[in-house]
Order: sequence, then structure tokens, then C-alpha cells
Amino acid sequence: MKTIMIVEDEDAISRVLAAYIRKAGFDCHIYRDSLQAVQAFDCSEPMLVLLDVLLPGMNGWEVLNHIRRKSTCPVIMLTARGEVSDRILGLNEGADDYMTKPFEPEEVVARIHAVLRRPPRSLVSSEQVTFGSVRIDFKSHSVYLNGVSLSITPRDLSLLMFFAEHPNQFFYREQLIENVWGMDYEGSDRAVDLAIKRLRKLLLHWPPEEGELRTLRGTGYMLYAKTY
Repeated sequence: MKTIMIVEDEDAISRVLAAYIRKAGFDCHIYRDSLQAVQAFDCSEPMLVLLDVLLPGMNGWEVLNHIRRKSTCPVIMLTARGEVSDRILGLNEGADDYMTKPFEPEEVVARIHAVLRRPPRSLVSSEQVTFGSVRIDFKSHSVYLNGVSLSITPRDLSLLMFFAEHPNQFFYREQLIENVWGMDYEGSDRAVDLAIKRLRKLLLHWPPEEGELRTLRGTGYMLYAKTY
């Protein structure tokens, strides 16, 4: 049976989550110490990790960075901080979703199912990907066109990074919102259109034979790109 790893130092939270996750048909292992969790992950990669941010020893971001250096395993961050900037930071750091305490355990299970339905991440050489004159650095969260760094908002960057991980794949607006901004997003799906418009303006001088953001059937988008 595939295993869900819970890395959470609050006993009451971890036990309740484990009960609901097992009821949903998954195996589940609890780790209250970040070092033990990292060692366990290295020995046997789980199906998904529920990872608290505020942990003794290594914090959740450090554990996430350790995971991302070697694996595309889905990670849902659990935290008491709920600002939009924190959620975007978590997603840009490589998290697949971000849940703010307090939360309902049924919703956590729903998020697990939603994340596992998503297309798998790509390590894209683990740190960066190049599409002709465009280079996207996942480690430094930077975008370069002809060697020049572009100024980009965190929200638009998260969308571009997702496309870069899945080039030449079509996504509906709803899929992009769920995959990039998470199920907590409460705005209109037209926000995707506006983000695409800003990205196209930013990449105006990107030769179309190298790549471009394409609209398909008026319902979604894809990053057409020649990989190098």
C-alpha cells in the first residue's frame, strides 16, 4: 500500500489526520522529528508528504528543500500562517499545496486526492530549464530572456514555472488554478487570462519558433516550447 508521511510535532493534529487518511484507504506514518522524517524519506519515498512548517530542528522549508533536491514527491505544507504571500512562497519553493491551520481533516484528505490527480512534476535538471533564449531558474526563482533578468510577480512566476515543468501540455483554466494557486483560490478564473496577458507582454521578444504561450479553444493554455 502506498504511504502518506505526516511530519507534524503536534500529537493531537497528527493522530486525527492519520485516522482520516487511513480511513480513506492509505497507509500512514507519523514523524514528529524533522531529522527522523528526512532519514525515513531517504530510505523509502512515500506517495505524498504532509509537512508542517514550524518543526523543532530543521523547519519545514528546510525539509522541503531536502526533498526537492532529490524527488518530485508531492508535498502539502501545513502551517498556522495564512497570508497570500506565504502561500505563494510555499508553492514557489516547490510545495504542491498549502493548508492553513485550523483545517478540517476531511479537507486534508480531499487535498491529498486532488494533488495525486495532478500531472507529475518534472525535475527539469532539478534547477533550471531553457527554451531557446528563455531560461527559468527554479532554484533562484528567476526568469531570463537573452541573459537579462526579467521582473515578474510571484503569482505570474508560479504560473510560468508550472508551464515550464509541463511544456507542450494543455491545461484548462480550472486545472491551472488548482495546480498553481491551490484550492483556496477564491478569485475568478479570468485571473489566469490576465496572468497570461502579462506573461506574453513580458516575453514579447521571445522568438515564436523557440516557444510561446498558446490559447487552445478559448478554454485553456499551453506552453509550446522547443526544449534544448
